[in-house]
Amino acid sequence: MSTDVTTALGTDWLLADSLAPIAAGDVLQPLYDGAVRGKLVLPFCEHCSLTLDLEQQVCDGCGAHAIAWRSVEPVGIVHAATVMHRREPGLVLATSPYQILDVELDSGHRLVMTTAEPEPTTAAIGDPVHVTFRDLGGVQIPSARPIPDPPVTTRTALSQTEARS
Repeated sequence: MSTDVTTALGTDWLLADSLAPIAAGDVLQPLYDGAVRGKLVLPFCEHCSLTLDLEQQVCDGCGAHAIAWRSVEPVGIVHAATVMHRREPGLVLATSPYQILDVELDSGHRLVMTTAEPEPTTAAIGDPVHVTFRDLGGVQIPSARPIPDPPVTTRTALSQTEARS
């Protein structure tokens, strides 16, 4: 499965390339560098390992200023979701409303992102997602891809029935 979701013209499905962050020297450069390797890399306190917000410089737990960027599992659940109807000609390329998701990752981090590609249905609170990346002007940015419900098989149905007994 490709993590680079682009249109036939080579541009992101949602945003104009002019909105791409300048990764070099940015406080989030470790995130962007990890994304190039296909890894979701997020900040932790180097001293007490507490999860930190993306641009947080001081740990809320111990007051340390040292940040360690570590790979985390790119899975989580939708904590909040909304649908954006506003369009910005020349900046927002989507031709229909699009989702914005607040995802709580298994690592404890929370990230606000859009979906990897236009989704026909709206994600609900509690839905599982996989974090992947979209290419925006040459910079890989996190985006969410819904994890579909596993198909119900006879074995799954029997296991669920046995578990309730």
